[in-house]
Amino acid sequence: MRLTLFIGPTERAAARLRNILQQQKNALLKEGVLAADWNHVRLYAACAAPEAVGLLRHRRGLDSPLIGTTLRDEFHALIPHELAATRADHVVLSAAQLGNLLSRPEELRALHDLLRPYFDDIRVVAHLDEQARTLVAHYGFAVAESRRHPLTQELALAERDDWWHGALAQRETAPDFGLFPEVQAPPFWLDYQALHAHWAAAFGAEKITFRPLDLPHLMSKSGATEITESLGLSTPLGPVDPGRALAALPAPWLTRMRQFNDVLIRYQQAHDLACPRSTWSQMLQALQIGGPVIKPGSLAVISDHFARDNAALIARFPTLDQALTPDAPEAPWQEADPQFGFRATQYLAAFAHRIRSTATPLAQKRADAEEARRSAARFEALLHDPDAPEETRAANDRLLTRLKVNHETILRGPFRPHNGAAPAGEDEPAPAYTAVPPRALPPGNSGNVIVACMKNEAPYIVEWVAYHRAVGFDNFLIYTNDCSDGTDAVLGRLQDMGILQHRNNDDWKGNSPQQHALNQALEEPLVRQAEWIAHIDVDEFVNIRTGNGRLENFFAAAPEATNIAMTWRLFGHNGVTALSEAPVIDQFNHCAPSFCPKPHTAWGFKTMFRNLGAYGRLSCHRPNKLDEAAVSEVKWVNGAGHGMTRDALRNGWRSSRSNVGYDLLQLNHYALRSADSFLIKRQRGRALHVDRSIGINYWIRMDWNDHRDLSIQRNLPRLRAEMDHLLADAQLRKHHQAGLDWHRAKAEDLRQTPEFRDLYRQALNIKLTATERAAYALALDMES
Repeated sequence: MRLTLFIGPTERAAARLRNILQQQKNALLKEGVLAADWNHVRLYAACAAPEAVGLLRHRRGLDSPLIGTTLRDEFHALIPHELAATRADHVVLSAAQLGNLLSRPEELRALHDLLRPYFDDIRVVAHLDEQARTLVAHYGFAVAESRRHPLTQELALAERDDWWHGALAQRETAPDFGLFPEVQAPPFWLDYQALHAHWAAAFGAEKITFRPLDLPHLMSKSGATEITESLGLSTPLGPVDPGRALAALPAPWLTRMRQFNDVLIRYQQAHDLACPRSTWSQMLQALQIGGPVIKPGSLAVISDHFARDNAALIARFPTLDQALTPDAPEAPWQEADPQFGFRATQYLAAFAHRIRSTATPLAQKRADAEEARRSAARFEALLHDPDAPEETRAANDRLLTRLKVNHETILRGPFRPHNGAAPAGEDEPAPAYTAVPPRALPPGNSGNVIVACMKNEAPYIVEWVAYHRAVGFDNFLIYTNDCSDGTDAVLGRLQDMGILQHRNNDDWKGNSPQQHALNQALEEPLVRQAEWIAHIDVDEFVNIRTGNGRLENFFAAAPEATNIAMTWRLFGHNGVTALSEAPVIDQFNHCAPSFCPKPHTAWGFKTMFRNLGAYGRLSCHRPNKLDEAAVSEVKWVNGAGHGMTRDALRNGWRSSRSNVGYDLLQLNHYALRSADSFLIKRQRGRALHVDRSIGINYWIRMDWNDHRDLSIQRNLPRLRAEMDHLLADAQLRKHHQAGLDWHRAKAEDLRQTPEFRDLYRQALNIKLTATERAAYALALDMES
């Protein structure tokens, strides 16, 4: 298998090559070439030295010293998977970061060692333009990214013999202050002879090719000819959509930005602050001014420095002749006047309030680093098992690395969980809701209907049914399969009482009993005649947080809604170990933070939808198979009543930072209940994912106990009244008690079994913060 790496070294050229490769993906496949869509930044970070934290690693959250191991594991899983799925015998990838950021021999060795198991022929192609022209473009990029030094440092370096090592010696790194080596220091890779030697040492000189960079041609409709020639294709590639050429920035503006970068860096250092990139960029944009651009000919000193080496390169790669010919010399470069008496310190003073209001105190970052160290020790203790088999210990080591990396990333990133989005007062008791009698429905109208699937849930059914009757649901269609705890008896009696309809699903077919049941449900009169339909499980409670806490109150608050994304709020076991007769919503009142975008299960949603016939299929989380003729009728809203149709119209079952809402409605999800209940759930298995077991990973993902939410408990008086009403039936009361007794006996029996006893102890001994739990869940990479 052959691999061709386009290594830049300029990002503008590499990005255009990636764009052309994707446009020509199908044509390339016909030639036996796979245009790999691998994440090029992660490939670079997989091979970078742990301490070599540059702009991209810092900005993408890849600056942990442990990230390399995690990313190499990622590529060792990805590459063979993709190669096995293709008929191609040649892979091509464009990544400028490989050429302009991997400066150490050990980094290229790491890249070679990562790729060599899968490719026996690795070829490296760099696209070059003359150094002065390239430096002008690079300087514009660097200044816009916080560079504080003028071009005098490159001009001084041109007076020395060894550009490569001289440039590397000037590197400084302090990411919090915007000091990144590839931004502040001269670009080492302008020494093309040294660049060739660097790559030849790792991959062999015969595998390295330098080609001319003709950026206007590459950006044109005929730009794909460069791919044809570089790869030696037998059939020329056709025209492509033209790329967008970026104009050079005016020299006076570059001066302003550079001077401002310098004073801002010193301000941050003096005040121990880190200014966010978004604020920094906005301030630089505010300095904008027109004027002439820097002419490459003014950097003739740079051209002269590389002239002899370039001649040697042209002798080796004759096509470089025109690309490495410098512009005609002009007056030597001097930094442009910033115009109109510009003073960077005056602008800094004007921006000071904005900086202080958006910057992060570095004391907080140091506290986060200390928290990361404490958590790392906790993770190590949790996964330490010297008696485990070697394979298990190796797997735990890999998990531990991912855990540490994830935790560090979440701590300092936008996905850090917190409770700042919670509705006010949810952690305090509030006045009880008032009971409302069941409404009388006209013939042929089944009202608000819940469809549910159950297996061995006998002790929980009466509460769940009573609760949802109390909040405005009129009917229930319940499917069960393979029950042994009396669930069928409880449901059968409730059916006899006219409360719900029960269907036996033991003969299910397909991938899961749940989906089989949902397919059947659409043909049921109860569902066909419904006003609203919701598919939820017996451990999920629709918590309406507006008006009198009933469906009609939410419908009034969102009158145009046809589909309601009811986002989960995950409730943990709350320290409860034994099964109890007390209501679930009374026992378990500690939950996940309201802002918890990771892991993905934390913000999963179930859907309640108006029965318009707009969708043709009912799935676990939402209706699917949208009728295109009904698009204009469908309006999705979140739990705050805000529109999210664009996000959810055709697919998706998770809320996001842009569309999550809990203000008016949330779906309380009691996935664990007590520790005893968890053991039984583990032994029972899952309704949807029948091929996936429930174990300690499931407990870790679902046991959120960080914040108190009492909002659903306003329903307790009317819940108890409705439960008392239902349990006044002697037969139902008998079946309900028998189910509770069965579960208590089963839990006691499981606790005597070594496997379940160990699981029980392990679960109860795990104590994680919200951030640690999110990191752990991501590392496990489990489905919900």
